[in-house]
Amino acid sequence: MISTADRRQTVVLINTARQNGARLAPACQVAGISVRTYQRWTKTGNVRPDLRPTTQRPEPANKLTIEERQHVLDICHQPEYASLPPGQIVPILADQGTYIASESSFYRVLHEADEQHHRGRSRKPHAFNPPQGYCATGPNQVWSWDITWLPAPIRGMFFYLYMIMDVYSRKVVAWEVHPMESADLGASLLHKAILSEGCLLDPPVLHADNGGPQKGFTMKAKLEALGVTPSYSRPRVSNDNPYSESLFRTFKYRPKYPVKGFKSIEATRQWVSRFAKWYNEEHRHSAIRFVTPSQRHGGEDIKILANRRRVYHMAKQRRQDRWSGSTRNWEPIEEVWLNGPKDAENNVSVLSKAA
Repeated sequence: MISTADRRQTVVLINTARQNGARLAPACQVAGISVRTYQRWTKTGNVRPDLRPTTQRPEPANKLTIEERQHVLDICHQPEYASLPPGQIVPILADQGTYIASESSFYRVLHEADEQHHRGRSRKPHAFNPPQGYCATGPNQVWSWDITWLPAPIRGMFFYLYMIMDVYSRKVVAWEVHPMESADLGASLLHKAILSEGCLLDPPVLHADNGGPQKGFTMKAKLEALGVTPSYSRPRVSNDNPYSESLFRTFKYRPKYPVKGFKSIEATRQWVSRFAKWYNEEHRHSAIRFVTPSQRHGGEDIKILANRRRVYHMAKQRRQDRWSGSTRNWEPIEEVWLNGPKDAENNVSVLSKAA
């Protein structure tokens, strides 16, 4: 906003320029305002002050009441929701047949109460152009795997977590913890995952980065023996394997994660086992409409999302004044891309299999 004194000075400069032969439009352009703004300022013959700061604006009719705002805070303060963001809380309440307010309203109430803060250790993601992509339309079509280091009790020593996830459902289909990195161990884990998921006759695409275990002779031989299609990231581009990277980030940001090191390899395996069970059975994933990976993997998400649509529709019917458009999109996601195209002209390969 421009103060009244600055407006008067700007008008004086423009009028002086016009008296010296300048046209209005170029003079306004040099002053940094439009002709329409100049005309609005001088409409009454005198420079009009900016009335926006002192204008009385009525509160929206659909604004949350004090009781409703306190209800939102009370919900967020409950132990089962204390570590969850609104994006997780709202779908959980919808599954219980309850609708209090939208996700954005939850965030707004928390911000105003100074209870929504940025995670100190997180960083903004870097954007890279994706390589060749694959599209999954059902579970066990495209898998992603990687190995991450976990701190051991001795500084400089690590345990190694091998983890394979299904791209379509985000389910952790196999994991193991070992004291070393090895293509043999990775190949063995892949074989176990294929057998446990029952896709020996219809093997998936397996995406990995360019690490030694991922491209070792034993792993490549196992891929060929099982009929698994290999896919690799570009060198030195971690975002080409986004699903595994995101999974490991979630793993290492879990509450009570032992940043100073796991006590033993058995303690590490117990921790990972609890995490995998929580991630598959309890965690509502934002990229799959806030259902759990196991629900998505087993096809249960169709019924769950249909129920959410019904709950939202009923909530909108009760208070239509609080809805400026359609309800939240709870339609199931039919396609999930691994390094998918940004537009139709991208050079990609589509994996088309029956779900």
